[in-house]
Amino acid sequence: MKKSNTFLAQRSNPMDFPNYPRSTSLVLSKSPSIEYPSTVNPSRGEQMLLSCHSHPLAPTYLSDPFTCMGCKEYGAGTRFTCQHCNFQLHEFCALAPTTLKSHPFHCQHPLGFCSKPVKGGILGKRCDICHKPTAGYTYRCSACSFQIHPCCAMLSTEMTFAVHPHPLKLIPGMTLSSGETGVPAGGGALISCGECKRKRSGRVYGCTAPSCDYHLHAVCAKNMINGLRANGIMSLEKPSMLGAAAKIASQVVIEFIGGLIEGLGQGVGEVLVQNIARGRCTSSRRRRLE
Repeated sequence: MKKSNTFLAQRSNPMDFPNYPRSTSLVLSKSPSIEYPSTVNPSRGEQMLLSCHSHPLAPTYLSDPFTCMGCKEYGAGTRFTCQHCNFQLHEFCALAPTTLKSHPFHCQHPLGFCSKPVKGGILGKRCDICHKPTAGYTYRCSACSFQIHPCCAMLSTEMTFAVHPHPLKLIPGMTLSSGETGVPAGGGALISCGECKRKRSGRVYGCTAPSCDYHLHAVCAKNMINGLRANGIMSLEKPSMLGAAAKIASQVVIEFIGGLIEGLGQGVGEVLVQNIARGRCTSSRRRRLE
């Protein structure tokens, strides 16, 4: 890669919801849409230095998936990479401003950029939009517990995606006792997604057309921003440690019960054989006595 001048990138001043460059996005439009100011022009291949890494980073386009070292989420397509090591960042993580004011997901308070996640107990803290764990960069409210991934901050309340002809609107969420918002208003069953065909927690977009029942999970909408879907990658789910532990535990229990039943079966069989043998011996003794 050709190297050019290196810039010390300063995160931009507090601003409204930004409209980041999206060379690998399937988002056609969103509301609101505000231009994102930046002193670095990724299209010119300019390198920049960030406080999170000791080497300069340069914009690169690769179709293979990667794990962003900032937010710890997957991505594909455009990213900022280090020429000296395997450090990679999403474009929106590398160019993220320090503050988001009046974000449509949380208009009442500003959201500040945080480089480290909040510890949330054994289950961990989760994003209030996609409901996936937060393990790295987040935007967090200092006045309440609301927080979102940088990629989820790229979403808005009303959006139009290339996968559906009608505009989609975020369905209002119901606040749970734990403070999380992952269930549609009114509670009840989770909503099936028109893309992944699954039901899962997290916010959901619904079609605004009266006769259309199309729904889209926010986590699936995020894959249309981080470059996964645009590069032919439908989904990359990180395995759940809790789910893996439960699966292992259930397998151990099943094997234990199976072994117990097998042992009982063997024991019962042995008893039956012994009884039959004893019965034969008793019969033969009686015959002899007669």
